[in-house]
Parts: sequence; structure tokens; C-alpha cells
Amino acid sequence: MIPLYHDFEDETVLVFGGGSVGYRKARRFAAEADVVVVSPQFDDRFDDVDDDRFVDGGNDRGSIKLVRAAPSPADVDAWLDRLEPALVVIATDNDAVNAAAVDAARNRGVLRNNAVRSGSRDPGSVTIPATVTDGPVSVAISTGAQSPALAKHLRERIEAEIDGAGAMAELSGGLRHSLRDRGLSPSDRRAAIRAVVRSDAVWKALHTGDSKGEQEAERVIDQVVGDT
Repeated sequence: MIPLYHDFEDETVLVFGGGSVGYRKARRFAAEADVVVVSPQFDDRFDDVDDDRFVDGGNDRGSIKLVRAAPSPADVDAWLDRLEPALVVIATDNDAVNAAAVDAARNRGVLRNNAVRSGSRDPGSVTIPATVTDGPVSVAISTGAQSPALAKHLRERIEAEIDGAGAMAELSGGLRHSLRDRGLSPSDRRAAIRAVVRSDAVWKALHTGDSKGEQEAERVIDQVVGDT
């Protein structure tokens, strides 16, 4: 499998299944997509959904609509036709419904995540990896569905490693534009940005405030390219 990132902004994610797995998947996508969860009953943690909004620590995370229904295998096609989802998550305890959801998504060329099947995957299906996020920086972790425990352990280790990476991404992104405006050659710009992102002093300064990070970055850049 080859890891890819997918933009789900303004897209719909359809989740069949309101148990603990369905909850985790819905919560994951609610930050970006409009999520619809179809299930005859819902895990207690779905109580965090208030007026179709997922509330996490008082912050709205995105849209989750709960639909209390028990679709039969014959009903699955209608749900996909009605909602036109970009992704279907299959997470029920009904094998026939799960199989119908897989077929319906495959026939329409819709991405599908079979959350109740481990090990081998259907051709064309997707996995949802563990993810570590710091601002615009994200790192995805997959063990090929072999070891969720290892994925969790790696995520915890990486969280500490990338602390501050979001601020560095924003700083270096802004510097790319400012260095271009200063008329630096592409090679000098690349050298300057590499020096900034590799500088322990810049990383340390970013933890004390954006302005100090910018000041330290300028000092590093001057050492690399001078006052050009």
C-alpha cells in the first residue's frame, strides 16, 4: 500500500455503524468533513454530538449527523445515492450489510475503509493510519494492520519529536516568500531554508514565541547568505 493524503473539506463521509469503531472514525473525520453515521444505536461517546456538531473540550470539531436507522443490505445503495460520499466507513456487526457497503462503494468508485476487517484488504480500499499532528504538519503511521499497539506506541514517541514542527512549518513557509522577494537565487534560498529548519537555536526560540523564532531565523540566514 502507498500512503496518500486526501482533502475531505466540503466532502461527506458516510459511516455505517455507531459502535466504538464508528465513533473513532467519525471523530477522526469530523475535523474536516461532514460525517453521517447510520446505525440503529450509538455508543455513549456519541453524546458529545450536540445539534449535529461534535464538541471536544468545548470546541466544535465539525459536522456529525446521527441517523438512527437499521439499513438492510438492500438499503445500502440508496444511502450512497442520496449522500454521494467521498468515503464510506464500514463498521457494523452485520456481515451482510458490511458486504453490501463494500460492493456499493466499489461499484461507484468511492473510497472505502473496511474497519471490521483486519489483515488483507480489498483491492482499492483504504486504511486510516494513526496520525500525529502539530499545526500544518502531520505524520501518518501504519503497521499494515498488523499491530495497532505498535502504531499507538510510535505515535506517542513521534508526538514528542515533532513538538513545534507546526510553528517551524509556518515560519519556513513565510521565509520562502520573503527570500524570493529579496532576490536571492533558488540555490541560496534552499540553503537558507535548510539552515533554518536544521537550527537547534531556531527551534528553541520558536518555543518562546514567534517573534523570537523569526529573529533567530534571520540571524541564521545572514550567516548563510549575508546581507544579499
